[in-house]
Amino acid sequence: MKNVAVFGAGRIGRIHSANLAALSGVQLKYVFDPVPAAAADLAQTLGAEVASIETVLADKSIDAVAICSSTDTHSDLISRSAAAGKNIFCEKPVDLSVPRAIACGEAVKNAGVACMIGFQRRFDPTFNNASQRLLAGEIGNPEMLVVTSRDPGAPPVEYMKASGGIFRDMLIHDFDVFRWILCSDGDEAEWLSATASVLTDPAIKAVGDYDSTAVTIRTRKGRLCQINTTRRAAYGYDQRFEVLGSTGMLQCGNHTPTEVVAWNANGIRADKPEAFFLQRYAAAYRLEIEHFFDCLQSGKPFRTTVADGVAAQKLADAATQSAATGQPVQL
Repeated sequence: MKNVAVFGAGRIGRIHSANLAALSGVQLKYVFDPVPAAAADLAQTLGAEVASIETVLADKSIDAVAICSSTDTHSDLISRSAAAGKNIFCEKPVDLSVPRAIACGEAVKNAGVACMIGFQRRFDPTFNNASQRLLAGEIGNPEMLVVTSRDPGAPPVEYMKASGGIFRDMLIHDFDVFRWILCSDGDEAEWLSATASVLTDPAIKAVGDYDSTAVTIRTRKGRLCQINTTRRAAYGYDQRFEVLGSTGMLQCGNHTPTEVVAWNANGIRADKPEAFFLQRYAAAYRLEIEHFFDCLQSGKPFRTTVADGVAAQKLADAATQSAATGQPVQL
């Protein structure tokens, strides 16, 4: 039995905690959150105890921690957990600062613990199937990737103030997808151009952020990637990508609540995409936590590491710079 503690009892913390509690051979022992009522509610729901960070890290029976707290706490909790000898699952990003994220990787390495970063899209059954078929050579050599990633609505402005901006908060997932799909053979981004606008809410501009972006990336091997994002899609959570290869194309469409399509004299009607990420990636969140503990048990490497977090963060920084200056960035 592996004992685990969760830092963060917010939206994503509740998802990971429920998945942890459902795993065979795993015991959710502690929950911490700076809001005591949130921690108490989650702990009571799942049969865990409320505890401080210090209590969690001092408890020798805790094998692993899941860091699901606010972004500005991630690097500190990674470093402290590593020093305490705990294996670590941490939601993206490692840190908004690349140097601090790199330092986290060194802390993990020096402590000899395992650390996985939560890029859940790599565990989505649809996306992962496309990746496996690409690696199997079904469409030959990959040449171009087009990613569409659109939220149904923007988060609160207060959240965006501390998020690091849309490229570091939202597109970091898409930058990871780019590396996963187009760069699995060791290829890397060489050139990036980004542009961005505020089209949905003037309040977003007031805090120095954007809500709509377009990014183009060229790799060292000349492969191309285009990413389009918006904080507002009236029809739901729009998550698609297609990868073009030398002999064909693999296309991943949206998930919908049902697959029923109604045809009649008035037209053709189908369900809108899933409401948001908690619904769309429910299976992915479950599978990534299973992967974390499977790898701890078997000693196999994680699919997503601190190094992946650092690489995605570097792309997010480059996109932020390009959008601010109007100039492409050579990587």
